[in-house]
Amino acid sequence: MPKQVDYESRRRRISEAVCLLADEQGPEGVSMRDVAVRAQVSLGAVQRCFRTKEEMLLFAVEHVGERVTERVRARIAAGPAQSAATALGHATDEVALIREEHRAEARIWLAFVAQAAVSPSLAEPLRNSYAALQDLFVRLITEATASDAGGRTPGTSTDGPDAVREARTLLALTDGLTGHVLIGHLTAKEAEAVLHAHLAGLWTRLGVTDPGAED
Repeated sequence: MPKQVDYESRRRRISEAVCLLADEQGPEGVSMRDVAVRAQVSLGAVQRCFRTKEEMLLFAVEHVGERVTERVRARIAAGPAQSAATALGHATDEVALIREEHRAEARIWLAFVAQAAVSPSLAEPLRNSYAALQDLFVRLITEATASDAGGRTPGTSTDGPDAVREARTLLALTDGLTGHVLIGHLTAKEAEAVLHAHLAGLWTRLGVTDPGAED
C-alpha cells in the first residue's frame, strides 16, 4: 500500500525552512533547492507542495502571520476573566515582537515586509495579517469602553470611528517598535515603557479606568 503523505504537515515544515533561510539571507535569496536541503526533503517534495518560489514564499508569510495571531489569541484565552483592556495590553505585547525569544521572528517578519514593498503578491497576505490584528484591537477597545461606560469622562466618544482610529494608531506603534528594538535604537524594556505609556493615554482619552493594576 502506498505511503500516505501529510502534505499540510510537509508544507509547514518547508515553511519553517523558508523562514530560517529568509532570516539568514532575505526572502529574495531563498531558493527551492536550498529549502529542500534545510527541510531535509527532496527538491521534488518541495515542488509537489509548491509550484513556484513565489507560492512557497506566500505560504511562509501567511504562516508567520498566523503564528503571531494564534499566540495573541492563546494569551487572551489563557485569562478568560481578564478585562478587555488588560487583554489588549497582552495582545500588543505579543504583536510588538520585542522580547528576546521573538527576535528571530521579528527579523523574518521585517524581511518579508521589506520584500513586500516591491512584491504586490507578498504584500497581500501581510495586509491580511495586519487587518486581522486591527480588527482584534478594535473589538477589545470597543469592549473596554462599553464595560467601563459608567466611569467615562463626560464628552469622551466610544463610537466606531474612534475605536478604529485608536486601533490603527496602536497597531502602527507596535509594528514600529519591532524595528526600533531589532536595530538597537530601543531596548525591549524601553519599548515596553513606550507601549504602556501609550495604552495609559488611550484609556485616559476614552475615559476607561486604567487596568494596569490588574496585570
